[in-house]
Amino acid sequence: MRVVITGASSGIGAALARCYAARGATLGLMARREQALQELAGALPAPSFTYPLDVTDAEALRQAARDFVDRAGVPDLVIANAGISVGTLTQEASDLPVFERIMAVNVLGLVNTFGPFIAPMRRAGGGTLAGIASVAGIRGLPGSGAYSASKAAAITYLEALRGELRGSGIKVATVLPGYVETPMTAHNPYPMPFILPADEAARRIARVIDVGKNYAVVPWQMAIVAKLLRLLPNRVFDAALAGRGRKPRDTGR
Repeated sequence: MRVVITGASSGIGAALARCYAARGATLGLMARREQALQELAGALPAPSFTYPLDVTDAEALRQAARDFVDRAGVPDLVIANAGISVGTLTQEASDLPVFERIMAVNVLGLVNTFGPFIAPMRRAGGGTLAGIASVAGIRGLPGSGAYSASKAAAITYLEALRGELRGSGIKVATVLPGYVETPMTAHNPYPMPFILPADEAARRIARVIDVGKNYAVVPWQMAIVAKLLRLLPNRVFDAALAGRGRKPRDTGR
C-alpha cells in the first residue's frame, strides 16, 4: 500500500503516518517542518519519502507528487490533513492575514494536494482521496470564524469533489474529527468533550477509510453532537455559546 499524508510532522498527521507505517505502507510524508519530518521518518518501520513543503505552494505539491509516483508508484490513498487552527476576531485588522492564511491552508491546500494525483489515480484504476475537515465546520464558533469557515468550505468542497469523480474509480472521504490531543488543541480554554489521543484518532480515521465511508465523524459520540448542532435554532445555539471560552489569537505576529 502507498499512502501520502500532508501535515505529517505532528498531531493527527504524524499519528496517521505511524498507523499506516505499522501496516507496512510506503509513505509520502509532507509538512513544512523539515527536521520534525525527518525525525518522524527515521522512527518509522516502513519506507518513506519526505517532502518539506507548504500546501499553499501548488508547484511544490506538483513536484512532490511527480517524485513520489516516479519513485514509489501511484498512491492508493492521499490524506490531505494539513491545517491551521488559530483564534481570530473580525474587528482586529491585524487578523486579516491570519484569515487569509487559514483559508489558504485549510481549503486551497486540499485542492493543491489532491490535484496532481487525480490523473495518475485515474490511469491506475482508482484510489482514495481523504480530506480531514472538522466538526468545527458544522456551525460557526465565536472567535474561530476563520477556522470554522475554512472547515465548512472544506466539507462542501469534498462533497463537490466526490460528485466530480463519480465513476472514475477514485473515492473521496470526508472525515470530521472532534477534539484530538494535538498541539492545536493544547491551549483551548474550554471543555473538549470526547477528546481522543492522536494515535487513537488516527486508528479510527484509518478504519473509516478502510470501510469506504464517504463521510464520517470521529469519534461517533461527536457525530451525535454534530447532528444536534445542525438542528439547534440560531437563538438557542447563540445562547449556548455566549459564555464559552475562545481559542487564543496569535498575537505574537
